[in-house]
Amino acid sequence: MTAAPMERPPIDGVRKTATRLLGSSTKNSYDPGLDIDWEAPVELNMKFMPFERTSLYGTELWARMSPEQRIELSRQELASVASTGLWFEIILIQLLSRWAYHQDPQDPRTQYALTEVGDETRHILMFAKAIARLGTPTYRPRRFVDQLARVYKAVAAGPALFAPVLVAEEITDRLQRDMVNDESVHPLVRMVNRIHVVEEARHVRFAREEVARQMAAIGPVAKAASNLVSAVVAGFVASSLISPDVYVQVGLDRREAVAAAKRNPNFHETRRWMAEKIMAFLAEQGMVTWYSRPLYKAAHLI
Repeated sequence: MTAAPMERPPIDGVRKTATRLLGSSTKNSYDPGLDIDWEAPVELNMKFMPFERTSLYGTELWARMSPEQRIELSRQELASVASTGLWFEIILIQLLSRWAYHQDPQDPRTQYALTEVGDETRHILMFAKAIARLGTPTYRPRRFVDQLARVYKAVAAGPALFAPVLVAEEITDRLQRDMVNDESVHPLVRMVNRIHVVEEARHVRFAREEVARQMAAIGPVAKAASNLVSAVVAGFVASSLISPDVYVQVGLDRREAVAAAKRNPNFHETRRWMAEKIMAFLAEQGMVTWYSRPLYKAAHLI
């Protein structure tokens, strides 16, 4: 999957992209507080995500689950994905703010990064409200992962700042796009996803150009370090999407359900499908190497 790095985008080109994205942000942004009917009743007899994207679909345990448990699993797993997205977007706000601190505030790249901070703040509130309307817990990553994230957000720089952000954004983005036009999925979930997909497309464009530019600007040692850090962080984010606590909420045996999900080839394939586009991009940038590839593979991202 390793390929020759793409040509470094000229800095003026990246600035032009940032300027266009600033204009798009002005014209095509949502206010979730106004654009979503938060008072609408939440019917609990609809799917909250496609069954085939849940962690237990296709397993023997899934075959034993009642229709009500399957719907409940989709509700809890959707809340877990949203909780993980919320958690990582708080990290992203800190990363972007720290990056912008060292940049020229007149640079369109800096201005767009700060605009993205505003977008992500709205997304965090939107996810929090959605989780509350779903009537589920706010799921948290394992304490070990949570503490590692404190280190990452304090020291990440260069491609290792933007690449894991891309993985987190693009794997959830692909899942959300799959749900936006699926009328069997709950309308609240579809509307939240629609808003997020539209605005995340701008964030992805900006981050991709920064990764390409920075990967072409650093030496081999810095590249190796960035590749390893990016793979480790991406793996932890992917493995945190579905909290083991969801199974308890569904009324399943936690140990049995965790083991079934870990062995489930359908779940592994879903994760590879979610990561397909971003992993191809990272490979083009020379970030999927002989030493980082096993980490991505262990997380079922490739």
